[in-house]
Parts: sequence; C-alpha cells; structure tokens
Amino acid sequence: MKKTKAKNYSWIIFDKFARYGLTALLGVVLVGESVGAVGKNAGVEIAQQQENIQVDTTRTEAKRLTDEGHRLFQKGTAESLKQALGKFKSALELWRKLGDKQWQATNMHRIGYIYDLLGDKRQALKFYNQALPLRREIGDKSGQATTLNNIGNVYEDLGDKQQALKFKNQALPLKREVGDKTGQAKILNGIGGVYSELGDKQQALKYYNQALPLSREVEDKKQEATTLNGIGFVYDSSGDKQQALKFYNLELLLRREIGDKSAEATTLYNIGLIY
Repeated sequence: MKKTKAKNYSWIIFDKFARYGLTALLGVVLVGESVGAVGKNAGVEIAQQQENIQVDTTRTEAKRLTDEGHRLFQKGTAESLKQALGKFKSALELWRKLGDKQWQATNMHRIGYIYDLLGDKRQALKFYNQALPLRREIGDKSGQATTLNNIGNVYEDLGDKQQALKFKNQALPLKREVGDKTGQAKILNGIGGVYSELGDKQQALKYYNQALPLSREVEDKKQEATTLNGIGFVYDSSGDKQQALKFYNLELLLRREIGDKSAEATTLYNIGLIY
C-alpha cells in the first residue's frame, strides 16, 4: 500500500513539474518573441522617424529656395531674375524628390515666366508646357488658366496670333469657372489686344467691352486703365479721334489716381499724337 501511494505521489509530482516546466518554457518563448517584436517595431519606428526628419529637412530647404527665388524675382532687375531662376530650378529638384506636384507646377511656371521676361521664348514654352499637365492632374483650374494664358502671350510675342488666340480662349472659361473676375478681365484684354493687332477692330472692341465692367466690379483700376487704353487705340486706329480722346482721357485719370507715372506719360503722348 505504501509503495503504491509512493508511486502515485511521484507521478503527481512529476506531472505538476512537467506542467510547470512547460508553462515556464512557453513563458520564456513568448517573452522572447515579445522582446523580438518590440525590437523590430522600435527599429521600424526609428527608420520612419529618420525618414520623416529627412523629408522635413528637404521640404524646409525647398521652401527656403522658393522664397529666396520669389524675393529675387520681385527686385525685377535682369541680374536678380537670373539669380531667381537658379533658386527656382534648385527648388524644383527638391519638390520633385518630395513628389509635391503643386509646388513642382508652381516653380515650373515661374521658371517659364522668367525665361519669358528675359526673352528666351522657347525655354519659356518648355517650362510652361511642363507645368500645364501637372496643374491639370491636381485639378488646379486657376493655375491652368494662368499657364494657358501665358503660353498664349509667348505665341503672341513670336508673331503666331492664331496660336495665341487658341490658348487664351482655352484659359478664359477656366477663369470663369473659378469665378476669378480679375483673371477674366486680364484674359479678355489680351484677346482684345490680339484681335486689335490682327486689324479686327470689331472683335477687339467686343472683348474690351466685356473686360471693362469686370475690372470696374472688382475695382481693379490698373486693369480698367489697360482696357480703356485698348479701346482708345482701336478708335484711334479706326480714325475716330473724338472717341479715342474720350477713352484716353478716362485712362489718364486712372493712371494719375493709381500713381502709374510711366503709363501716364504714354497716355499723354497718345493724346498729344491725336491733337
């Protein structure tokens, strides 16, 4: 009987030990896996943090270069424009690296505009045509319209009036769609100017007369003066000197009001020519 009890007891002890040992072993395994998982997650988090820091650093530098380019552009000298060009190009590479299409398009447009101002029309077209599909892709309709209008301006400068009209007429409905009345007036003035250069006075007046109330509505006196000048020129070149004087004199008042002395001098000269 004692022997049997001892045997049974020994089995019970072993069974408990076996179960305890298995539990301990599983605990060690699970703890090991947990520590490994924590280590792995920590590694991923550190890598992600480093990547975020790099992205933030690149974005900060891209923004700095863009801002410097803008400040140089505002100076408006030939030298500052060339310096701005370099800044915008350097910024563009960083915006590409970041995959930021909005800023890529903005910098491409600005580079195109500077080339346009510097007289390099082919390079201007190259960058405008790179900016345009990006602006379409991100749904920037106002930006699309601005780029389309500027492409039209380049073609006008190159003497291709029909291409100029084509791009300006693509820009106009986009400005209408976004409700940009100042932008509409500017494009309408541009279209009127192209028709005036083509000798189509009626079409020129049609577009100028659409631009005029828009400029007045948004109280854009500079744009209004530009429209009045265009209308005055159409009447002047058509031989209607009295009507030309009427619009040039209205323009003159606005030029004086906004303090645009250079344009005021041109208007005075045009009035003098009529007399």
